[in-house]
Amino acid sequence: MLGVVTPCSLASLSNPSTSSLEHLSLIDNQLPSLISTIELERLIHLRSLSLEFCDFTSDMCRLLACGDRAPLHRLSLLLNGAALDVKPLDGTTTEDDWKALVRRSTNLRVYIMAMDVCSQDLLRVLKPSVPLERIHLDSYSMLVTDGVVELISQQYHKTLSHFILMRDDAGFPDLSVNRNEDPLVLLAWRCVHLAVLIIHGYTVWSHNLVAISRLRGSNLKVLEVSEESIDFDPDQSVYIEGDPVHNLVKEVSLGLGRVWHPSMDNSVVLNEPTQHFHREMQSFSAGM
Repeated sequence: MLGVVTPCSLASLSNPSTSSLEHLSLIDNQLPSLISTIELERLIHLRSLSLEFCDFTSDMCRLLACGDRAPLHRLSLLLNGAALDVKPLDGTTTEDDWKALVRRSTNLRVYIMAMDVCSQDLLRVLKPSVPLERIHLDSYSMLVTDGVVELISQQYHKTLSHFILMRDDAGFPDLSVNRNEDPLVLLAWRCVHLAVLIIHGYTVWSHNLVAISRLRGSNLKVLEVSEESIDFDPDQSVYIEGDPVHNLVKEVSLGLGRVWHPSMDNSVVLNEPTQHFHREMQSFSAGM
């Protein structure tokens, strides 16, 4: 279990207590940040840290990269687009900061959850040197573009294992419009460690879903796509006999090497994304 602290409780801890602390969660939606860089200096054996992305400053990153500290193994970052007006991205980690941190913490893996963040801000956040293992893009109105998915599949093809793309809106945008290759298929092809793929609120063409299952096979441990997100190409249905849904289930099951069905309800939609972040963060940190 991660240690959850407030500024008062952390300040009251003795130096021996803080120096032995290995897991720390600082998600509290407070302004200003829950912890100062000076206070973080005492946590010399910190191995797992969770906080809001806007609180992960250049100064904090450089401190964590110092050679007199234990290497950081897990970093969970929550980015809330609704809070960017009061907690902007200015002053957050740069590409050089990430490079320095990764040089010191060679086993570092990062989990990012972004809620209602526009693609322009996501492109600012997703630096090439981030050792991104898990990313969850969740929104009510903001649209994640194909360019963001393309960037993720290109930059993090060696580290990404979990990709969750959610949108709780009536429309189901198609990321493959005006593209020769579907970005989700490219993600499955490029990301050699991809084990979890969850999609709701974006159009997933049936033939692309089959392609994803064949590319990842049994290595894709979780494939959750809501039934209402799946669409069928009318041109292809001419050449396929029988019920298209039945054929899709059969082909995807064959590709994965196990029985598969689309999600039949909205259970994949998260009513409390922040609580989901806390659960995922604890699971992520426990896997060190």
